[in-house]
Amino acid sequence: MATNSSFMFKWLICCALVINVGLISAREDDESREGNITSMSSPSQSPTLPDAPYICELRVKIFGYKCEEHEVTTKDGYILSIQRIPQGLSSSKIEGEKREPVLLIHGLLMDGVIWLINHPNESLGFILADKGYDVWIANTRGTWSSRRHTFLSASHRDYWEWSWDELVSFDLPAIFNYIYTNTTQQKFHYVGHSLGSLIAFALFSQNNLPAKMVRSAVMLCPIAYMNLERSILVQFAAATFTAETHYWLGLKEFIPTGKNVLKFLKKICNEPGVDCSNLLTALTGKNCCLNISSIHVFTKFEPQSTSTKLMIHLSQMIRRGTVAKYDYNDVKKNRDHYGQPTPPAYNLSAIPLDLPLFLVYGGMDWLADVGDLDELLFELRFHKSDKLKLHFQPDYSHVDFIMGFNAKEEIYDHVLEFMSLQ
Repeated sequence: MATNSSFMFKWLICCALVINVGLISAREDDESREGNITSMSSPSQSPTLPDAPYICELRVKIFGYKCEEHEVTTKDGYILSIQRIPQGLSSSKIEGEKREPVLLIHGLLMDGVIWLINHPNESLGFILADKGYDVWIANTRGTWSSRRHTFLSASHRDYWEWSWDELVSFDLPAIFNYIYTNTTQQKFHYVGHSLGSLIAFALFSQNNLPAKMVRSAVMLCPIAYMNLERSILVQFAAATFTAETHYWLGLKEFIPTGKNVLKFLKKICNEPGVDCSNLLTALTGKNCCLNISSIHVFTKFEPQSTSTKLMIHLSQMIRRGTVAKYDYNDVKKNRDHYGQPTPPAYNLSAIPLDLPLFLVYGGMDWLADVGDLDELLFELRFHKSDKLKLHFQPDYSHVDFIMGFNAKEEIYDHVLEFMSLQ
């Protein structure tokens, strides 16, 4: 495979929403703003875990914006980091005037930095602040700035005993209540990317109270059903139960830079019909609009760990075509947790029918496939027609929505228009 210029595979793992492939070095074609990845080599070194909250200092204040560090403790003891950009540089609103809050939730193997990767005039976090919004950026458990617990160390396997169910049951409710309380009980806008959309759909479907705190919900690359995703790499990883193997071996923390993950990726790339000459495209579909300088910023912070159990949960969804709680594959354990032999499904049709939803998706996105979105839309068929809006970007894939150099014009301006009408 070609080895034209220097780059690393860190970029890729964060795009692979549903698989436990991993981090290796790669090379990148100089000529493209598309971020084409063209080779594999040895493992890259993982970014160094910071000693203290870092997002405000390293990605916000350097551009002259005000930034506050907050934290909230979940009912099961996880201490989550939240950043707040209370105002922008070019906001037309008067100092001290009440601003509508907006909450940004990242996707898998990422943290809140993802909303701040590009230059301020291209990054959604800064764009919202400059448009007069009170911006809150949350980091779910296991990310760099949210690795503390009231009594567990992140080095202990019990710390990692959770799937995305716990993000729904504990992380989002704690974050919602904190922001609602600290903005004088104002309703806030919600923006989620990928996994950030899945956990919001699940929460809204089973608990009407959090939805009443939300003014509107914007879902970029909305994820719910996943069985039609088109990536052969993802399909193979789910079919071979690789995440389950990690879990059975006692590897509760999924470290995307780990040797086991690297070995798996090399194995999968040797399978018939799998083309790893362009790994990013093989994982996500072809991203049209990635800026090389932004990718270099990205790799300073990402990818980040998650739980192996969460990866198993996503694999179950791909194999079965369901949106359900984690399956322990043991009748007794399922009964202990759920009171029934199989895990209950999330009833997405129970999402409040009057909750304003804006679903933004791409024609080249293999992870949030258009066919899977159609199944989600069938679940939402009784949603009030004036409360459900769609925006289709035919040339966009999974990563373009959060790091595309033209995302402001193609996506974020539509998001701002939608939010302004709610």
